[in-house]
Amino acid sequence: MRTGWFFSRFCSFFSHFFEKLLSFVAMRRLLTRIINRVLLDAPFNPTMTGAEAEIHTEGRRKLVVGLGNPGMEGTRHSVGMAVLGALAARLGVADRWHGDRHVSGEVILSEVQRTRLVLLRPKLLMNVNGVSVAKAAGKYGIRPEDILLVHDELDKPLGKIAIKHGGSARGHNGVRSCVDCLQTDVMLRLRVGIGRPSGKTSVERHVLSRFSSEEQKVLESVLVQSVDLLISQLSQSDSQQDSPSAPSSPAGGRAAAMQRKQKEEK
Repeated sequence: MRTGWFFSRFCSFFSHFFEKLLSFVAMRRLLTRIINRVLLDAPFNPTMTGAEAEIHTEGRRKLVVGLGNPGMEGTRHSVGMAVLGALAARLGVADRWHGDRHVSGEVILSEVQRTRLVLLRPKLLMNVNGVSVAKAAGKYGIRPEDILLVHDELDKPLGKIAIKHGGSARGHNGVRSCVDCLQTDVMLRLRVGIGRPSGKTSVERHVLSRFSSEEQKVLESVLVQSVDLLISQLSQSDSQQDSPSAPSSPAGGRAAAMQRKQKEEK
C-alpha cells in the first residue's frame, strides 16, 4: 500500500512538473514571437547607396547569413559568424564590413560568378536574428529560397558539416526566428557541428562557451570546408530557380509582402 501511494505521489509530481515545464517553454516561444513581430512592425524605409541600389538591377541575388550573438563571435553558438568571416576573407572583401541600422546588422556586398551576394551578420540576439534577416531580404529584394543560413548544430560533432534544404528549425532558436519572421521554412542551411556537451554541462553553457585550443585546430579545417561548400552552393546554377514556371516566395518573405501591400493600399 505504501509503495503504491508513493508511486502515485511521484507520478502526480512528475506530471505537474512536466506540465509547468511545457508551459514555460511555450511562453518563452510566444514571447520571442511577439518580440519578432514588434521589431518587424517598426517603420522601415531604408535608404540605399549606389552599390546597394545596383544590386537590384540585374542578375541573381543571394543572402548569406551567419547566425550568432553580437559580441560573442568566438563562441560555439556564433560559429556561423566565423564561417561568414572566412567566406568574406576568401572573397577578398573582409575589410568591407559596414553597419546598416536599417537591417540591424553588418553587411558586405560581393559577387560569386554571376550571383550578387549580400553577406549579413545580425546585430540582434540569436533568438531574434530573424528580424535582421527579414529586413535585409526586404531591402535587397531577396526571396526566402535565395537565403542561406549558416548556424551551429548540436546534433553533429565538431568537424562535421551538412547542407539542409529547408524544413523545421530542429530546436535552433535562431533558425526558428528566421522561419517566424519570413513565414516560410524554405531557406537553405549550412549546419556546422559543435557537438553536445559532455558530463553535467548544460546545453546553454556549452553553446555559449569558447572552443578549446585543441578544438580550434579542428575548427580551422571546418572553416575551410564550410567556405568550399558555400562557394559550391552559390556557384552552381539552379535550373528550377531560373525557370519562369518555378514557384517562388515574395522578396523578404510573406510578412514583408503583406507590409508592402498595405502601404500600396493606403
